[in-house]
Amino acid sequence: MKPAPTSTTAEAPVEQTVFLILFAISFSHLLNDLVQSLMPAIYPIIKTNFHLNFSQIGLITLVFQLSASILQPFVGLYTDKKSHPYSLPVGMGFTLIGLLCLSQAPTYPMILVSVMLIGIGSSIFHPESSRVAYLASGGRRGLAQSIFQLGGNAGSALGPLLAAWIIVPSGQKSISWFGLAAALAIVVLFRVGGWYKKQMLAKIAAKKHTDVSAGHPEFSRKKVIFSMFILLVLIFSKFVYLASMSSYYTFYLIGKFHLSVQHSQYFLFMFLAAVAVGTVAGGHLGDKFGRKYIIWISILGAAPFTLLLPYADLLWTGVLSVTIGLIISSAFSAILVYGQELIPGKVGLVAGLFFGLAFGMGGIGSALLGNLADHTSINYVFKVCAFLPLIGIFTGFLPNIDVRKK
Repeated sequence: MKPAPTSTTAEAPVEQTVFLILFAISFSHLLNDLVQSLMPAIYPIIKTNFHLNFSQIGLITLVFQLSASILQPFVGLYTDKKSHPYSLPVGMGFTLIGLLCLSQAPTYPMILVSVMLIGIGSSIFHPESSRVAYLASGGRRGLAQSIFQLGGNAGSALGPLLAAWIIVPSGQKSISWFGLAAALAIVVLFRVGGWYKKQMLAKIAAKKHTDVSAGHPEFSRKKVIFSMFILLVLIFSKFVYLASMSSYYTFYLIGKFHLSVQHSQYFLFMFLAAVAVGTVAGGHLGDKFGRKYIIWISILGAAPFTLLLPYADLLWTGVLSVTIGLIISSAFSAILVYGQELIPGKVGLVAGLFFGLAFGMGGIGSALLGNLADHTSINYVFKVCAFLPLIGIFTGFLPNIDVRKK
């Protein structure tokens, strides 16, 4: 493998792609998001056991997503100035505590507290682990973020499947078994933290030899702010649609096609597995052809399929949902790296902002969609959400960073 060019900033002293670290952080992301994905997967059980309506289900998602999103930009901004390599296993410790509390939660308020703890763990994990992926990229940033995202998406896909096999037959208390996944992640992240600490020491040394003019944005402040606004709008489109699928797809299948809870989880697994595959493709293609084009194709390109989904039979519902997952998932790695290149030197802030907004928009969207479902129907919700990918047309307002760098 030829070494990637050395970065002109002090962000990445690593000259080669460190796949061992990328795979380790991706595996930790898999374990982290596997745990998180258990919540929507067990919504049907919780809804029945605690006699909840769709608005209360949406509130669970809202509490989780907000706790997972509000802290992320602040964590990223703080660690841009002062890194804490071993904050990764500490964050996973919050996830472990929340998971164990969720398995024993006797009341609806306790469920909310439990998911909030899991969300706090996520808010610590994502900005710092994204920075680790950036540092280990060796310049192949889209690929590195895709490998990192692959772990998260794979975990999100496995969660409903494992829930169908373990939690649905055994009940809420069996959630505690997944504490083993969080404990394993803590062990892996301690090892990653050691490598991360060495990179931070190398970064401090590199600053002494870094051109102080490097790392400044190529565009005006006004252009950067406007472009960031467009990226946040695109994230809104993508993640509110994904929230409709992750939180309510099983209810949609059960209500429209009279599937069992367990059978509906298999459809959710297929959709989330497609999301995992699309994520890897998007990062690699973004490195090769330009991130703006991948963002455009990924979000706007999903629109024809989302518009058809509410009118399809069971077979075509499965086919269309997999197609949508493949296409729409390829955007996030490209959006994240595009933002980091738009604002050089603010890797943690951009990661925290985008991950935080992704969780926050997903949570708010889930709560609003749950309320809409209570007043209309799940079918109507999917008809409304079908138009969200059309927002992808705003990608045309983004500057072409790749051309500018040539």
